[in-house]
Amino acid sequence: MPTDDIILEARNLTKEFKGFVAVKEVNLQVRRGTIHALIGPNGAGKSTVFNLLTKFLTPTRGQILYKGRDITRTKPADIALMGLVRSFQISAVFPHLSVLENVRVALQRPLGTSFHFWKSESSLYDLHDRALELIEAVNLTPWAGHTAAELPYGRKRALEIATTLALDPEVMLLDEPLAGMGHEDIEGTAALIKRVAADRTVLMVEHNLSVVAHGSSGTWMSPEIVWAKRH
Repeated sequence: MPTDDIILEARNLTKEFKGFVAVKEVNLQVRRGTIHALIGPNGAGKSTVFNLLTKFLTPTRGQILYKGRDITRTKPADIALMGLVRSFQISAVFPHLSVLENVRVALQRPLGTSFHFWKSESSLYDLHDRALELIEAVNLTPWAGHTAAELPYGRKRALEIATTLALDPEVMLLDEPLAGMGHEDIEGTAALIKRVAADRTVLMVEHNLSVVAHGSSGTWMSPEIVWAKRH
């Protein structure tokens, strides 16, 4: 496979916890512009691999490459600025802020002004139109003025995806984005993932093979799949 086609790669990735081997010599290549699913049963090490790739854990051995660059020792915040963004990384959502306010806060993060609470609200107006675009992209326009706490579970996950999109990711990493959802929410969120993946790369962790491969209606995703095995 051409090197330029690989945007994210793990080489012999291993993680040990005081003698317990949680992940052993994982090799993974994620092609640019694809939806790539890492699946497997509980305890197979999926979340550990995910945490290694997003640098919330440091590998015991092995190497992680992003666009050909070694990021094995790079900090999570620096990786996010490079365009490799983990979904729900922005502390999920602020429950007592509106949907619009949540997305505007996320848009402030790349500008380094997220915590300038003393600034006038008028200073946020420049972000208003972009925030509304992102809210529309995840089908939350009717709820823009509602607080996040008022949203049903599936729409709250859609808001989390909107805040992730606010960081303008080139690669989105989604950790079980469909977990805990009912039939209707799975369909809507799956369609949303497919839509936002149109111009970026998505790596998602999931334990349910039937949901990933087919969706409850049979057609929504068709990702590239890597099966994680228990040791």
